[in-house]
Amino acid sequence: MEPPEIIDVDTPTVACDGGKGPLGHPRVFLNMEGKGQIDCPYCGRRFVLKQDTAAE
Repeated sequence: MEPPEIIDVDTPTVACDGGKGPLGHPRVFLNMEGKGQIDCPYCGRRFVLKQDTAAE
């Protein structure tokens, strides 16, 4: 299944709250742990580390 949204990020650690204000979900912090991407377990958003920052 495709993620509902793909978000390019600059850092391997991100926070997700569903992005819908009070209708979102609890804020969770996600760490890609060298994988280059991670999906939020609540809403399914996919966070992808930008290629130019992956080597840093």
